[in-house]
Amino acid sequence: MSEKSSSSGSDEDVDPESGQPVELGGVLSKWTNYIHGWQDRWVVLKNNTLSYYKSEDEREYGCRGSLCLSKAVITPHEFDECRFDVSVNDSVWYLRAEDPEHRLRWIESIELHKAESGYGSETSLRRHGSMLSLTSAASALSATSTSSFKKGHRLCEKLAEMETFRDILCRQVDTLQKYFDSCADAVSKDEFQRDRVEEDEDDFPTTTRPDGEYNHNNNGSKEKLFPPASPKGINGIDFKGEAITFKATTAGILSTLSHCIELMVKREDSWQKRLDKELEKRRRVEDAYKSAMNELKKKSHYGGPDYEEGPNSLINEDEFFDAVEAALDRQDKIEEQCQSEKVRIPRLTPVPPGDAYSTIGTHRFATKVEEMVQNHMTYSLQDVGGDANWQLVIEEGEMKVYRREVEENGIVLDPLKATHAVKGVTGHEVCHYFWDTAVRLDWETTIENFNVVETLSDNAVIVYQTHKRVWPASQRDVLYLSAIRKILATNENDPDTWLVCNFSVDHDNALPTNRCVRAKINVAMICQTLVSPPEGDKEISRDNILCKITYVANVNPGGWAPASVLRAVAKREYPKFLKRFTSYVQEKTSVKPILF
Repeated sequence: MSEKSSSSGSDEDVDPESGQPVELGGVLSKWTNYIHGWQDRWVVLKNNTLSYYKSEDEREYGCRGSLCLSKAVITPHEFDECRFDVSVNDSVWYLRAEDPEHRLRWIESIELHKAESGYGSETSLRRHGSMLSLTSAASALSATSTSSFKKGHRLCEKLAEMETFRDILCRQVDTLQKYFDSCADAVSKDEFQRDRVEEDEDDFPTTTRPDGEYNHNNNGSKEKLFPPASPKGINGIDFKGEAITFKATTAGILSTLSHCIELMVKREDSWQKRLDKELEKRRRVEDAYKSAMNELKKKSHYGGPDYEEGPNSLINEDEFFDAVEAALDRQDKIEEQCQSEKVRIPRLTPVPPGDAYSTIGTHRFATKVEEMVQNHMTYSLQDVGGDANWQLVIEEGEMKVYRREVEENGIVLDPLKATHAVKGVTGHEVCHYFWDTAVRLDWETTIENFNVVETLSDNAVIVYQTHKRVWPASQRDVLYLSAIRKILATNENDPDTWLVCNFSVDHDNALPTNRCVRAKINVAMICQTLVSPPEGDKEISRDNILCKITYVANVNPGGWAPASVLRAVAKREYPKFLKRFTSYVQEKTSVKPILF
């Protein structure tokens, strides 16, 4: 997964000429679904919109999806340094960049586009006027008041009266302010004249001046120097009349306010009832929203990368087990339907002579194969009934399944051993159908696809196969060498023994990928044929033969699946596999000659 640099952006986040964030485009890994996982997509950030295309070359065919960033929430992942999530309501995009630096650049660019979208940004304020005129505000208030009090027209009328009184009062205040300013000027002039009279009173005779100023007479009394003010006051203002009008205006305002209060008190009950109804509606809407979000979170388990197998998975162990069990049940139902509808096509697979299977090969893995065969013949056939380390987990008729619990670095590596006895088939037949890739899909239901990577010899091949995914576990694949051998008897009393061993190897044509978790296996199926003598001169029939099967498996599943889940799945699936496979062999060989 790689993330390319922006194809249309620059090092600057904002275009200096237009003031708008620049376009950003590049390759990001996008979570598609739990089947296909992470896929590289060409992602474009432009005009406050995040869009993605399957590739850069397919941009001309239109985007595959887009998100408006005005209400988007960008969340860097807590553990994955390259991942970030972009969510709008219930739509979530899970994205991964090449490295933390590219992730930071994408997050900053998206946040910048988001900040420049809709109202609230500087550019939007330049485009949209943010000031309302007093006239429009008054009109809006009037319209709101009218719609809110359709049954209370008297209150509206009183509010209009309050507007009128306010205008009158403002004019009266202006008039009185002029009067007070004039009075202050007159007082200042009067004090100035009195100071001059006191300084010059000894130099002037006591007379009465025609301009109305006070002078001293012969008996020491003072006469009036300034004429009395006219009834209308200074500058022709009728102060007494203005005062009466001012008093009447304020009395009218107080009366109107009292009336408004009375009307509001009368309507308080109805308003309270309306408020209670609205609060109840809001409560129901909030409850519905919370319920919907909880359901959405539950549904997100079936698609989000946070709810699948991983070191930081949000799904707990019980939910993991329930999901795996439900998925296995669905697969079983599908397989039952397919088996009822399937008409098996007979395949004629040539069987080489026994000598071809008993020889040691000359290919590059021959020594390893011989070592594996000897180990299985030495240890796998040992009786585990009295060994305390082995636990009997399943017993159904002739079939017994044992397990020994082993963990390494938190990964379950439980060795498993199963024994079974099947009538009517030989060890050669059982091992042949277990090893032959031509009939693999007839009885193996867990494989999604497989192919033979290399044929080493007539009895050894290298096989790559991917197994069907069981959500929320990751998909597994395995690359292994499969060899079939006839074990030569050391004495005449030893039963006829055949063995198939499958063990993991490496190959340049099947390297590990990010799509699957590579499992490691070491599996062997050892089959011994027991023949009971027929009666009289009768020929040996299938009623006289019995195949004793010993199946051992050492599997390292890799990944981060919980130990309890892996053990529960193994306990459930291994017995089903043995019964299904042995029944298939019995069905295929029932009408065929016995193959010893």
